[in-house]
Order: sequence, then structure tokens, then C-alpha cells
Amino acid sequence: MAEISSLQCSGCNAHCSATESLCPRCGDWLYVRYDLTALRRTFRGALPPMPRPGMWRFAALLPDAPPVTLGEGATPLLPSRDNPKLLIKNEGINPAGSVEARGLSLAVTMASAAGQKQLAIASTGNGAGALAAYAAAAGSQANIFMPGNASPAAQVLAESHGARITRVQGTIGDGARLLGESKRSEGWLDLSAFQEPFRLEGKKTLVFEIAEQLAWTLPAAIVYPTALGSGPIALWKGLEEMDQFGWLPAGSPRPKMILVQPAGCAPIVQAWEQGQAVASLETTGGEMRAPGSPGSRAALDLLHRSGGAAVAVSDDEILDAWRTWSRREGLLAAPAGAMALAGYRKLLHRGFLSAEETTILVNTASGYAYIDTMAAWNLPPKDRPGLRRIGGIIQPY
Repeated sequence: MAEISSLQCSGCNAHCSATESLCPRCGDWLYVRYDLTALRRTFRGALPPMPRPGMWRFAALLPDAPPVTLGEGATPLLPSRDNPKLLIKNEGINPAGSVEARGLSLAVTMASAAGQKQLAIASTGNGAGALAAYAAAAGSQANIFMPGNASPAAQVLAESHGARITRVQGTIGDGARLLGESKRSEGWLDLSAFQEPFRLEGKKTLVFEIAEQLAWTLPAAIVYPTALGSGPIALWKGLEEMDQFGWLPAGSPRPKMILVQPAGCAPIVQAWEQGQAVASLETTGGEMRAPGSPGSRAALDLLHRSGGAAVAVSDDEILDAWRTWSRREGLLAAPAGAMALAGYRKLLHRGFLSAEETTILVNTASGYAYIDTMAAWNLPPKDRPGLRRIGGIIQPY
């Protein structure tokens, strides 16, 4: 495992100690940095053998702490039946059913190593379930702020692991504000997105696995559904570290990074299309308001650096992609995961992506936590019970 040399601010670039959650100078979110010179000497251009499976196979590039693990990682890379060049990274088989298992496994690991047992998050679903599961595994208490439009199944799953749920009248942004007002007096460690540095570190292992599964080469493009941009930012950090450690052939081109958001809530896409450097603070879409991303500047920057793009997809496009995966691939994805296929189709039609190039679609979560929503989808339209817009349940926290 790697020794942390410092945490680096994503905003002002200041370095601070590994005990901070946010930059003490400007309050922005932090990257984990290691002593790369020492690590390169240890690795000598090769990944050392590791006894642990899954995500912790890459412990050499993760912080040094006893892992809190439920077997996350080692997810399959599945060729599409329609195109062998199109590969689906199925993160839905992770513990708690989503890619958030990677980040929260490491975040809870570091909290436990620091003796912090009261953990909190603002979440609509995937993050809540993952924190609840890993907090239970660590003997810690999860405190979850969940907005009223969150899936009832998500609340049941979190409560099953012993989490304490506070239902919030309003949006996920309202939940985040309430958590922020309470965490100091309650002694909670906030593990919401961009409120601490270690969720990004866990998520970066996704791109390590992709490269290893492709015999240490990279695809032409990676399509990632996102709301805040944390997943693509983590993958970009992982790509930089693989370059630095010689795990890839010299001069390997980076994949185009493609960010997909629902049309009802697409602040990063709007900023990309308007040529802005940062997304607006708030976006309104139908019945859903969602906060802009503190990571949007970094997300937009990696789009430019990779020659990538951001694309918004409609509810109908998401639903059609979900049905295609369910019926053609045997893959029951979450609505957010199906956005990857919807975005890929749109960029294929525009000629931005090619069906002849290797492209990875990241299915970020399993559909099994959204059975209540899916049951309504399969009813005739006249019988659907006030179905929420799909965008209303696609959230990153």
C-alpha cells in the first residue's frame, strides 16, 4: 500500500496533511497524492502481485490502511451482442449494487483507520446503500439524508443495514445543506461526494481494471453516466497514475472521456455546450432541482484534454436503452447505467464515435434497487401511478 505524501487542493493547489477533509485554505475538495518517486522504484514498471482480489488487487496505489471490504471490484467487461467492439463494464454486481462500493469501501476504510465511527451522507440511493453496507461491515453508524423523491427501495436497503434515515422535504441539495448544518455538532464525518478525498481514490480502480482486462491497453472512449462528474474525474486520475508508473505502452493515447447526463438535469452538459469553464450552481428540470457540481471545473477540463464530450439524453432515450440492455444483453441496469448506452447511440449517430473503435460503456448500478420504478414502466401508460421523470432518480451521491 502507498503512503500518502499530502492532499492537494483541486482549486488553489495548496498541499495539506492527510487528516483534512477539505482544503483549509479555500474549502475546495482534495486529491490524494503519493511519493511517486519512491513508488516507481518499488514497482519498476510492473504491478506487484497482491493477495487480495477485486479492487484491493491495486492496493499498491491505494492508501495504507486495513481494508474494510465486501468483495468490491473485479467486475466483468462484457462484449455487446450487437458489436464486439462495444464493451460493458458492469459495476452493478458490486456490493450494494453500484460503483459507489469502490469509493465508499475506501472512504470507510480511512474513516475506520482514523477511529471515526459516525459517518454521514446526503444521497438518493446508490451512495446511501453503499455507505450503509460498509458502515455495518466496519461496526460504524451510517446517518443518511435522503430527499423525498428518492426510491422507497433505496431507503429500505439502507435501513436493512442499520442506517439512520432522515427524510428531507426538498431536493438532494436540501439534504446536503441539512447535513452540513448538523455534522459538526453531531460529530459526523461527511462522506458525500467531494466532501472528502478518498471516494475518488476507490473509484479510480475502475480504470485500472479496464486496462488490465484489455491486456494493459486503453479503449478509444469511455462513456460514463454522471451527475457531479466524480466518476470521470477519478478515472482520469487513475489514467495519469498508470502513465506515471509505466503500466501502459509508451505514448498510449488517452481514451475520449464521454460524460452523459439526463436532459432534465444536465449542468455539466450545458456548461460544455456553452463553452463555460464551470457549471452553474443550480439546474432546474421539471420536478427536480439538483445542485451544480463542485467538480464541474475538473470534469470539463478532462473533456477538453481527452478530446471527449458531454451529452444529455432524454427520458425516452434512457428507457429505450434500458429495455435494449434488459432484452438483448440480459443486463438489468439502473436507469443511470442505461444512460451510457443512450449517450453512446447519440454520439454514434452524430459521427463523434465510431462503431469500429473499442468503446467502454460503464453501467454504474444494478436495476434491482429500482424494481418499484421498473414495475411502473411496464404498466400501460394509463395505469402508471404518477411515475416520476426518470431524471429525478438519477443522482450521484
